[in-house]
Amino acid sequence: MTVRPVPDASAPALPPAERTGARREPRLRALDGLRLVAALMVAAYHYGGRGGEITHAWGSSPDRQFPTLHTYFAYGCLGVQVFFVISGFVICMSGWGRPLKSFFASRASRLLPAYWAAVLLVTAVFALPMVTYKALSPSDTLVNLTMLQYPLGVDRVLGVCWTLWAEVRFYALFALCVVLPGASRRRVIMFCAGWTLAAAITQGAHQPLLDIVFMPEYAPFFIGGVGLYLVHRDRKDVYAWGIVAVSFLIGQHYAVRSLWNAADPNAFAHRTSLGIVLVVAFGFVAVAAIALGWFGWANWRWLTVAGALTYPFYLVHEHLGWVVVRTLHVGLGLPSAVTFVLTVLSMLLLAWLLNRYVEKPLTPRLRAALAKVR
Repeated sequence: MTVRPVPDASAPALPPAERTGARREPRLRALDGLRLVAALMVAAYHYGGRGGEITHAWGSSPDRQFPTLHTYFAYGCLGVQVFFVISGFVICMSGWGRPLKSFFASRASRLLPAYWAAVLLVTAVFALPMVTYKALSPSDTLVNLTMLQYPLGVDRVLGVCWTLWAEVRFYALFALCVVLPGASRRRVIMFCAGWTLAAAITQGAHQPLLDIVFMPEYAPFFIGGVGLYLVHRDRKDVYAWGIVAVSFLIGQHYAVRSLWNAADPNAFAHRTSLGIVLVVAFGFVAVAAIALGWFGWANWRWLTVAGALTYPFYLVHEHLGWVVVRTLHVGLGLPSAVTFVLTVLSMLLLAWLLNRYVEKPLTPRLRAALAKVR
């Protein structure tokens, strides 16, 4: 059965029938805005919610630069989990009714141009004599271009690339289990159920290979996003809501387990378990609200621009942010708050340049080239 396209995100839900055909989805601009919110959460964490190299950039620990806000910035790392929920939704939407070659071409052309540019740019900046951070060796930099440096144990040019490794594994699982045989409601439900069970078994089996494949710590967020896309197609789908509920319950468990830390005067910041659960809930609820069409009124074009900037911003903001923070705060003596805002704005400007001069010309060309390969 071929499903007719819906005119906008607030249109009535489609009937709960088996769907095997593709449909043209309306642009969910609110989802673009949520992407940027998640990216800014991660940036706040990297600039003011943790220790490490950013301490060197500020000249002292960020908890001294932001005596109150650093506690809230520490929750910004959960922007990654929000990203994963969004990714589950978007990948299911974009892969529905699409042949495998087209799906692969779309994903590769979306990720690689900005990623390659970011790796080369960060390497070049860190190689400058006035920059105190060390660039990787030429050999390690070349491996980074493959996006496989994390499993190969090679030093990373971009600190955030570990999340891309999780994304790539999700794409591979979804492509093999859903896109290759052909997307349908039943197949997507079985994929979500099977992956949830496999991730739980993996957790109990303590087998490194299974952990790499099924990534139990992150699977609930991707699966929850896929379930929310099923909700978007049919808001009365009980199975879809069940997938979302189970994914949230498991996902918050992993988030609390890995990110909660006891109150300790020597710790950078204390994340409460309730605070973590609330941020995870925010990610699920926000995507659910968009899936249900509650933000159909947020149809401003600038949100599309915001969504386009999110990926290149996410790639470059951490390491190059260290350089900007040190230049503005230590070099020019600007206040912490001013430095923080200017650093974010400068990274957004750089993201716009990467989008304008790298992604826009190269993405369609790479997609077309990959789509033609036999």
